[in-house]
Amino acid sequence: MLYEPSDDSELLVKQIKRLVKPKVTVLDMGCGSGILSVEAKKKGGIVLGVDINNEAVKHTRKLGVKTVLSDLFSKVDGKFDLIVFNPPYLPRDKNEDQESATITTGGKEGFEILIRFFKDVKKYLNPNGKIIIVISSLTQPKKVEEILNKNKFQFKIIDKKHVFFEDLIVYSISA
Repeated sequence: MLYEPSDDSELLVKQIKRLVKPKVTVLDMGCGSGILSVEAKKKGGIVLGVDINNEAVKHTRKLGVKTVLSDLFSKVDGKFDLIVFNPPYLPRDKNEDQESATITTGGKEGFEILIRFFKDVKKYLNPNGKIIIVISSLTQPKKVEEILNKNKFQFKIIDKKHVFFEDLIVYSISA
């Protein structure tokens, strides 16, 4: 099962169009359908897609993007100018099947995967590099900001969109 691009993906595509220039190194963490990787490659970026889902890795490779199967950074080498992450960010729903939960659920509260991500991401970020993520208001933005502060990141909200019963929030983050 692949994550189908939606409003959260489109918010990140907008940032990729703004930030990626030729030769910019881009890590698309949780590449899913490959929409972000492909956009970054179109803009001339040197792109690595990463996903824990083998189907997503195979699909993104077919789109012409170098892609690795990895649980977050476990199989990632190198440093990047831009790391973009559309994480699974929803709180666990007991009624959701495991396959679907892998692509939508960020843990019991929704932010647990971000704790792991922000613990390690600095090792993969070039000096003056940026991280762009999107979360839902259901992910408890105050908690996400606590995680960012604890890991000594600078951050700001750069975009927001209200959809159905939630707000999607895009952060620009630097070390």
